[in-house]
Amino acid sequence: MAEMLIQGPQGRIEARYTPPPYEGASLALILHPHPRAGGSMQDPITIRLYQMFEEKGFGVLRFNTRGVGRSQGVYDQGVGELEDAAFVLDYVENLSESPRYVWCAGYSFGAWITLQLLMRRPEIDGFLAIAPPANHYDLSFLAPCPASGLIISGESDAISKPADVERALTKVRIQKGESIERESIPGANHFFQDKHDDLIDICSAYVDRRLIDDEEKLRREAEAAAAKAGSRKPPIPRALPLKPEDNTPSS
Repeated sequence: MAEMLIQGPQGRIEARYTPPPYEGASLALILHPHPRAGGSMQDPITIRLYQMFEEKGFGVLRFNTRGVGRSQGVYDQGVGELEDAAFVLDYVENLSESPRYVWCAGYSFGAWITLQLLMRRPEIDGFLAIAPPANHYDLSFLAPCPASGLIISGESDAISKPADVERALTKVRIQKGESIERESIPGANHFFQDKHDDLIDICSAYVDRRLIDDEEKLRREAEAAAAKAGSRKPPIPRALPLKPEDNTPSS
């Protein structure tokens, strides 16, 4: 893992980066909780998400949004933080060579930024939104949702209440072939106190299943394309017209 200072829209952005282990490996961007509540890339859940993707062979980057840690700038009500996330995603994609999949994962405020980002970036294939503050932010912008993902929260979460999350997802759970899955951890609060292992186990199982499903989908699409190409009959050559001298009777 390398420490990085990236020149961003409002000055430097402090980041941690694990390069992809091989050319074409997948990428994951991790987003931290609310800066005004002490959220940073050193948040324990943010670090666990980073490590989870790292162990799965992803290239991974987490960073401090503007005004946090050594990142320059000031808090911008989510607008500037979304700009930071989009800039960093561009940056990490430029460091990689044709990533197979691109994922984004965020916790709390970072989950809201994650959901905003995937609406703007069609290359994002999957997401994890952990405890999105559905009672503070409107999630109706997810209609239609452009990628499949998992939203997970605690049953005892007073900030991301299960009822608020379910209400927000009513219209966007399944659309245009993409699906949003929902998990709730019994006894877990917004900080997943004593539940970090349960949280990461659920996230890890979902990512593993998605990777298998996505590979199978790619295989079927490749087979269908090959079958379609093989079923095309080669064009029948048209007869060339006779040249005038070819019509001359032989002597």
